[in-house]
Parts: sequence; C-alpha cells; structure tokens
Amino acid sequence: MKAITVIPGEAGSVRVEDLDGPAPGEGEVLVEGLLLGICGTDAEIVEEFEHGAPPPGRDRLVIGHESLGRVIEAPRGSGLAEGDLVVGIVRRPDPVPCEPCANGEWDFCRNGRFTERGIKEHDGFGARRWRIEPEYAVKLDSGLGDRGVLLEPASILAKAWEQTDRFVTRTSWRPRVALVTGAGPIGLLAALMGVQRGLEVHVLDRTDRGPKPRLVADLGAVFHTGDVTGLGVEPDVVMECTGHGPLVFALPEVAGRDAVICLTGISSANRLDEAPLGLVNTELVLKNTVMFGTVNAARRHYQQAAEALVKADRDWLDRLITRRVPMEEFGAALGKEPDDIKVVVDLTL
Repeated sequence: MKAITVIPGEAGSVRVEDLDGPAPGEGEVLVEGLLLGICGTDAEIVEEFEHGAPPPGRDRLVIGHESLGRVIEAPRGSGLAEGDLVVGIVRRPDPVPCEPCANGEWDFCRNGRFTERGIKEHDGFGARRWRIEPEYAVKLDSGLGDRGVLLEPASILAKAWEQTDRFVTRTSWRPRVALVTGAGPIGLLAALMGVQRGLEVHVLDRTDRGPKPRLVADLGAVFHTGDVTGLGVEPDVVMECTGHGPLVFALPEVAGRDAVICLTGISSANRLDEAPLGLVNTELVLKNTVMFGTVNAARRHYQQAAEALVKADRDWLDRLITRRVPMEEFGAALGKEPDDIKVVVDLTL
C-alpha cells in the first residue's frame, strides 16, 4: 500500500513508500483513500516542526488530515456500507479521559493528551487505504463527490460559527454585518456560512489577483483589499482567518459595539513589543467586545459542515479546488502557486 510519510520537522523528508496495509486493529471500517487536502499545518509539520509527532516508537508519520475516501468494508450496524463516501474525524480523545473528551468534546481537551490523525502521534489519511472506527467516520451525501474533501476545513468554521452564535445570545440584538479576514479556503468557507446565515458579508484579503474576488462576489459578499481600518465597514461579527498579528490587534478598533471576534488563524510571530495592547484592552472593555480563539472540531461540527456543503452551490465548491497533484508531488505542493485556493492530492494516482 502506498502512503505519504514524513519525519516531522525534517525538510525534504517527504516520500511515498510501500507500507503494509492497515491492520484491523486500527479500525473496523476499511476505506479506499480518494483525495487528501493540503493545508498550512502540513507545511509546518514537514518544514518547521511547529506541529507534528510520529506514533510512539517511530520516526516517520503518515501525513494528511483532510480526507475523503470510499468505504470498502464496514461492520454490520455501523451505519456505513460499501461505496459510501466518508471523511475521517481528525482528533481522538485523551486516554484519561478529561471531562470534555469523555463527552465527545475532544476539541476542548483539558490536558493536551489527545492524538490527531496525520498530525500528532497517529498516522493520517495520506494513504491509498486506511482504517477508522465507525464513530470517527462521517458519511457524506453521495452528491457531494470530490467536494467532500472540503469537509474537514469546513468543520473548523462550523465550530467557529457555533461558538460565535452562543456569544451573540448574551444580548437581545442580533448581528447583521460580518467581516472575514483572509480569502483562503478557511476564509471562503467562513464567508459561505456567514451568507447562509443571512448576514451581509465582507471579505478582506491582501491581494485581488486570481479567483478570490469572483468567488466572493458569487457568494453575494463584498471583496476588499487594503488596510482593515479603512474599509468603512463596522462588523458585528469578525472571522479572523489569517493569524497576522498586526491585523488581529486592529480588529477591536474596527469592530462595532458588542461585537464578537473569532480567531481561527495561528501567528508564527513571537514579538508582542509593538502590539498596542493597552488600546486593544480599552477597545475590548468599552465596546463590550468578545475576542476568542477556536481550534479543531467535534463530530457535531463535521455534521454541521456537511449540511452547509450540501446547501452550497456545487459549482462554487468545485472552484475552491484549484489544483490536483499525484502522491509523488505532495512535497512540492506544500508551496502555494499564486492562484491556488485548495490544493488536493489524488491518492488514486
């Protein structure tokens, strides 16, 4: 069985190798791998070691956490059958488990002992065959087809919107205007879900080149470039999808009163000496602003994301997948080309 493996943190260690097929002990559902999405986390695992750890006792990790596969075998009573399209849930609860993990909320793990497929101490989905436990396999509407590879990143936004909705209920008014910062896959999926909620959505990106402006416009949203402080938009909700520190610190000034700001991006910068922390603190307090971070997703978020994708225009979803590469080109595909939105690996090639 061919699989994409890496030594986390060792640049140039990506290789496609022949491994033994997945053992039954790795999950009762046997899946044929179809597509594998590539994201920034994969690049960090390979090149920077900011994330990533192989299974205990090994130096190589089967990479890949954005999956799409077709069921080959499934046990009776699992709710799955041969031919079903499935996506694998990434995170597994810690072995203790902590209270959230014991209640299916491993995205809120309290002790950090969780594992993650293709990221942390658990082989991923970058293989032509993989196994999974039925409770961690999400069945897709067959009509989604290859678009199903977008489910894992969409689950991150489903959680972000769910948590935002909860913060919004602290008062009697309801949001009307949303700002999404960043028009990559995460930002565009955030905008999609904002539009589906009936909000006036604005999307800010650093460039107007390539397909992004048209994709935003075709959602019925408004595309912007430039400085966030000069947009003339006072959002009630902000979905921050870049992790760019200066932009993050500017958001409390831009947001309207009682706004909710959700941070989904991770910054690689460590310097805080130039951050206007005093001003940020003042804006947050005087304007009743909530700013919070979110990571990962529970099973219900995958299900919410699946519903959002089914409701979306399928041609629009197709246009998010801008490039397909064979397994041997995974390493080269970690670097984005100018017009890339979502790059995927065809595991059948």
